Amino acid sequence: MANELMQDVIADLAPTGRLRAAINFGNPVLAQRDPATGAPRGVSAGLSQELGRRLGVPVEFVTFEAAGKVFEALKARAWDVAFLAIDPMRATEIAFTAPYVVIEGTYLVRAQSPLQTVEEVDRDGVRIAVGQGSAYELYLTRVIKHARLIREPSSAAAINGFLENGLEAAAGVRQPLVEVAKTHPDLRVMTGRFMAIEQAMGTPKGRNAGVRYLREFVDTMKSSGFVARALLESGQADATVAP
Repeated sequence: MANELMQDVIADLAPTGRLRAAINFGNPVLAQRDPATGAPRGVSAGLSQELGRRLGVPVEFVTFEAAGKVFEALKARAWDVAFLAIDPMRATEIAFTAPYVVIEGTYLVRAQSPLQTVEEVDRDGVRIAVGQGSAYELYLTRVIKHARLIREPSSAAAINGFLENGLEAAAGVRQPLVEVAKTHPDLRVMTGRFMAIEQAMGTPKGRNAGVRYLREFVDTMKSSGFVARALLESGQADATVAP
């Protein structure tokens, strides 16, 4: 019976004989390029490799530059597991695990900006640069009432658009925004957050045996310390492991 159940899991998560893992380089907290080879590394890559090892199948990385591109590729069934923030719109087509990492969505503004809190950003006349299809773009689309969202193809493009076009704010994940501010003394990152971004593993809906296994796998990876170690080893120790 156990062997039959595992065969069902493998059929769901590796239907081609390989575990095709979608890696989003647009979120540097979760995925980075190896400087020597360009191969994915970080917590997403580590979890993919460990999952492949447990299933006994090779891992094939399918890489993207933005979370929105990962979701779009679902139509072509280009991947079997992905690492995305939980979002109601995405959940219509993706079965998610519990989160394994929680990161903050916040704003980058000019150092002299009159905007001091995240609540103040949603006002008339404020333009917010944001990466199309990102978790925070989906969230802000639902909640912003007065400011205007300026959507760019990726999170990196949103920061560039903010810098080049004199926009009032850029929305993004705290860690990469802090890195930008380190090299631009005329910018600052707001101390508060407009959302907690819950990063999870997911697989296309309908793969019931696969998602049950994934949910147990993520719980084990958190409780064993695997996620915390992978974050530390990839230089992301300030990211929070989800409870």
